Amino acid sequence: MIGSFVTSKSGHDKNRIYIIIEENDDSVFLADGEWKKLAAPKKKNRKHVQPINQTCGEPLLTKLQQHETVYDEEIKRAIKLYRRNVCQNLM
Repeated sequence: MIGSFVTSKSGHDKNRIYIIIEENDDSVFLADGEWKKLAAPKKKNRKHVQPINQTCGEPLLTKLQQHETVYDEEIKRAIKLYRRNVCQNLM
């Protein structure tokens, strides 16, 4: 689903967190705003990503779903906030 967080299960980017920005039948296009930018997203087979049952925040999710302009900084911030929330929940 567009706007969902996923982690890579295989490849040189294993365990890296991404946001799905586009979907096809058998693949997804991922961005993290740092290594993989929106201009050149990472194409990955669906079976090589692990979905996380959480989506990015509402403003970013709406932009992605309506194909509005999204900036790499917004993607990086969403991932940073997700990581911060996960770390706080572990403590």
